[in-house]
Amino acid sequence: MMDTEQRFIELIGCYKRIIYKVCYVYAPDREQIDDYFQEVVLALWRGFPDFRGECKTSTWVYRIALYTCISFVRRRMRRPQSVRLSVDLACDDDTQAREQLDELYAVISRLGRLDRALILLWLEERPVGEIAAITGLTPGNVAVKLTRIRGKLRKMYNR
Repeated sequence: MMDTEQRFIELIGCYKRIIYKVCYVYAPDREQIDDYFQEVVLALWRGFPDFRGECKTSTWVYRIALYTCISFVRRRMRRPQSVRLSVDLACDDDTQAREQLDELYAVISRLGRLDRALILLWLEERPVGEIAAITGLTPGNVAVKLTRIRGKLRKMYNR
């Protein structure tokens, strides 16, 4: 049992930033980001014994995180209009880059649930095939939706 717990702790350590990014996109404030994070970790723990490695670990983590956050949003029946960056997602101390990241995530938070998931995965530079595997869409559908989402974001960002 200890080996399973240790592997799970290592998994969370390895994918912590990814989980926080997914939670950040769906949660309207810091308190709820932490709630979403805990829900995702719990869902990962529940599913960990059944993970057979048929897909990449990152694909499995993204899928669990996205589905958990989306169902959490549905339960709360709230849609955030904008989200302040409270988790340090920037890699450096560049104030301008941090402000741009704040703006980007504020615009992304106004998208629909699926669109947020798709653009988040695209920004993480996940291949279209992996995005399709995570979301359950076809690769062609993912590509079309990403093109449309990028267009929406350009319009929203320029306003």
